[in-house]
Amino acid sequence: MNENWTSPGGVGTGAVTLLEGPTFCISGPGGDIEPRTTQGLFVHDTRIVSTWRLYLDDEPLEPLTVMMSEPYHATFLARPRAQPDRPVNTLLIQRDRYVDVGMREDLSVRNLSGEATPCGISLQVDCDFADLFEVREKNRIRVRGKRSVKRELGELTYSFVWRDQTRGVRIFTEGAQGAKGMFVFRALIPARGTWRTSVLVHPIINGQELPLSFPLDRPIEESPPAKQLSAWETSAPVVEASNPSLARTLTRSELDLGSLRIFDDQGAVTVAAGAPWFMTLFGRDSLIASLMTLPVDPSLALGTLRTLARYQGKKIDSYTEEEPGRILHEMRAGVENRPGVGGSIYYGTADATPLFVMLLGELRRWGLAWQEVEQLLPYADRALEWVERYGDRDGDGFVEYQRATDRGLVHQGWKDVPDSISFADGQLPKTPIALCEVQGYVYAAYLARCHFASETGDEKEAQAWATKAAALKKAFNEQFWLPNHGWYALGLDRDKQPIDALASNMGHCLWTGIIDEDKAPLVVERLMSPEMFSGWGIRTLASSMGAYNPMRYHNGTVWPHDNGIIAAGLMRYGFVKEAQRVACAILDVADAFSGRLPELFCGFARSEYPSPVPYPTSRSPQAWAAATPMHLLRVLLRLDPAVPQGKLWLAPALPVGMGDLTLTNVPMNGSRLSIRVHDGKMQVTGLPREIELVPTPRPAITQLI
Repeated sequence: MNENWTSPGGVGTGAVTLLEGPTFCISGPGGDIEPRTTQGLFVHDTRIVSTWRLYLDDEPLEPLTVMMSEPYHATFLARPRAQPDRPVNTLLIQRDRYVDVGMREDLSVRNLSGEATPCGISLQVDCDFADLFEVREKNRIRVRGKRSVKRELGELTYSFVWRDQTRGVRIFTEGAQGAKGMFVFRALIPARGTWRTSVLVHPIINGQELPLSFPLDRPIEESPPAKQLSAWETSAPVVEASNPSLARTLTRSELDLGSLRIFDDQGAVTVAAGAPWFMTLFGRDSLIASLMTLPVDPSLALGTLRTLARYQGKKIDSYTEEEPGRILHEMRAGVENRPGVGGSIYYGTADATPLFVMLLGELRRWGLAWQEVEQLLPYADRALEWVERYGDRDGDGFVEYQRATDRGLVHQGWKDVPDSISFADGQLPKTPIALCEVQGYVYAAYLARCHFASETGDEKEAQAWATKAAALKKAFNEQFWLPNHGWYALGLDRDKQPIDALASNMGHCLWTGIIDEDKAPLVVERLMSPEMFSGWGIRTLASSMGAYNPMRYHNGTVWPHDNGIIAAGLMRYGFVKEAQRVACAILDVADAFSGRLPELFCGFARSEYPSPVPYPTSRSPQAWAAATPMHLLRVLLRLDPAVPQGKLWLAPALPVGMGDLTLTNVPMNGSRLSIRVHDGKMQVTGLPREIELVPTPRPAITQLI
């Protein structure tokens, strides 16, 4: 791979993050991990290395640069700091760090002078076994459990016991003298020569030492992480664009998605929510990200569905908010056991369960074999049972949420911080709350189940689901529509009063098709108004609302994935120019951030500042932000397969200035397509014989039953 996986921008002051599956390492730009910071090596949501400092002759090093060609590997270059007795630097220090289930660091000191040079090299290490969430929350570490350390020649083993959980780490190397929390090497480096050693970090989880994927006796390119990344790059679609910024963004998107994949112990591949703090499976995030990634790799969607099905709720548990049929919100593996924070699985989400069924339907339209659908269909049926029995708490036909204890999430849609749902005047509603977009997801889930029944010839069952979808759509448009405002309510509160804020959520309802055709023009007008559209994208909350703040997480910022979903909704209802405008704005943002979309950014108007204003704690790479460019490309191509019906709708609507575009190796129904758009003309090769190419926009999904 020639292109850097990240753009560290020299050494500066920024952190360097390496990741492989759920393991990640955060260090300073020179490679050191400083104590009492949020840096560290994290395995199973526990910080197993909290200090990692390299010294030469008892002095810290002067960083030169860091280079990253893979998400799991970085090369740090440094030199000794200038000393009065050593006015000329002749030593170059190189640290090659590899992260997988643990860590390997290859250390070399190169002598550039014509004389042999003696030096002392020391590595200070420590492990605090802090819970990931405590580190993330400004390093508020709570002392708990029993911690011990065992010292042997060239080896330090740290252990930690807390309740019924044990964690440990064995750090070892060759040729080092032992000291308290320190490995010390004495080296005589020949003229023009190089001294080398390696330090290995093996995690120990509940008494079992985990093997590294980067052992010293095997080439790096033969390691599982290297092979998995190479396979991803080989199988992923190749994008050639005459617009260089678009090409860079799409390439970055694919690389980041590859880095966010996680493989479970059964070989299933899923996509983690985002680096660094959310390298785990999230129901909503992983479902939406894998849906957006269908043109790149449908196996992410299939793996996500299979894994979520395995952990689908089976019982009622107020502590974790588990309910029969419910799809989880978040998985964690730390020593803590708090709902929504760590320990195991938390189910407090209203939208992941219908999204599960919705994704299965979309994957089937993309060409998932019927045998695989049959295996997952019972889980989809249990999910729909949850929708109607537990999701619809009061039997009014809408899915509501209310946390079961004071430890759970107050809001259980994608806008889930405590003040993210408000009335137009800024007042906060009382739960239970029925969010508008959740009803859209349920509507799409009903239609997906209708299609499954129709495919098997069960027309009675198909009609039953179609009737449920139609009834929900009718009730939604009657109770959520605010005719005096010209937009849909954000939700209904506990008294069934409309939460009348103008927010981006209703754009998701365009995506799912639950909005009446006659109301769509007013919805689009509101979404594209100056109070919603910043010029860089559609804000989460209109600037005219009482709770608006362009620097607040969900109250006026712009989220790329939110805009990607809305763009798809705009295109679905035939608002091509508006969809192009949103897509171009988000792609401009990607270009401003060197090709990588952030999780979110501030909602200041484009007329105020010449570039998008970053949000301070935005995560990057983040799954649904990384997936958004590919999703937008699908939207602009109007690429809509319906393999069971033997059709592929493809009617490119690329904006003026986007240039020519060629996609090769696009997966569909076991085949690989090539799509070329040149001067507005389209050419498709590799389409299976049983699939008819339809060069017009796809009709409403209700017409495909």
